[in-house]
Amino acid sequence: MGKDYYAILGVGKDASNEELKKAYRKLALKWHPDRNKDNTEAADKKFKDISEAYEALSDKDKRHIYDQYGEEGLKGGAPPGGGGFPGGGFPGGGGTTFSFSSGGPGSGGFGGFNPSNPEDIFAQLFGGGLSGMGGRGQGAQFMDVDNGMGGMGVMGGMGGFGHGGGHGNNISARRPQEVTRPLACTLEELYNGCTKKLKVTRRTRSAAGNITPSEKVLQVNVKPGWKAGTKIRFNKEGDNMGHGAQDIVFVVEEKPHSVFKRDGDDLKVDVTLTLDEALCGFKKPLQLLSGKSIFVSNSNSVVQPGQT
Repeated sequence: MGKDYYAILGVGKDASNEELKKAYRKLALKWHPDRNKDNTEAADKKFKDISEAYEALSDKDKRHIYDQYGEEGLKGGAPPGGGGFPGGGFPGGGGTTFSFSSGGPGSGGFGGFNPSNPEDIFAQLFGGGLSGMGGRGQGAQFMDVDNGMGGMGVMGGMGGFGHGGGHGNNISARRPQEVTRPLACTLEELYNGCTKKLKVTRRTRSAAGNITPSEKVLQVNVKPGWKAGTKIRFNKEGDNMGHGAQDIVFVVEEKPHSVFKRDGDDLKVDVTLTLDEALCGFKKPLQLLSGKSIFVSNSNSVVQPGQT
């Protein structure tokens, strides 16, 4: 059975984003490994679970998928299915699979939630440190250049914890050697391949202690057939606050699709049939990710609900 993200955060299933944030802040401070030196292993696991739960539930799309399919579905699992017809699958795969149902329309595809570094989540909400430390903005920021989107948010953790005033927390300056950020791709982009450009604003601390921001565009060449969880590393492109520049790692996430579900290198689609079509046969058009149109048909046997 998958993780109960709501139980981990101690909130109800109707919790608002503000309630989620409040619950995360309270639990993250309590279970941060630096505050639990006598029980680091258990605290680390708890800290990761809290971060994962908050990241999933605070995102509208991820939360919707989780509420429907649970942790397994969110991380790339798919409802049961099998069989298949040739043609239209991902490069190197066995083809497209069609799942027939006499019920309502099938759900769209989804997959690939890969939890971020928990220290990144922590830094995003605490501005790179705990109470009494510096304010927001402690890290590189990203913008999707091609889509003209606004900043994708602070790349938390790149500024470390710092050494602010504090209140007796005695938190060490922990700076991850790499930071991760999701790279959302549509099913079409993963099938055909694409190029994504992201503007990085990084910070560099000089020997005199001065911090200078600079911008750079990183280009990710998404290859046909890439899957959710694929990692793309840019060495030494992150913040350098005097301890060496950090690596930036993008992790591919697959956006939900309105028609297809991906299963490895295959594609699955639910086809809704009337009772007459299930009993007497049918022929329906279907457009594949390549743009090619094919017909899905059956006239030799009765189709049962859930048949593949």
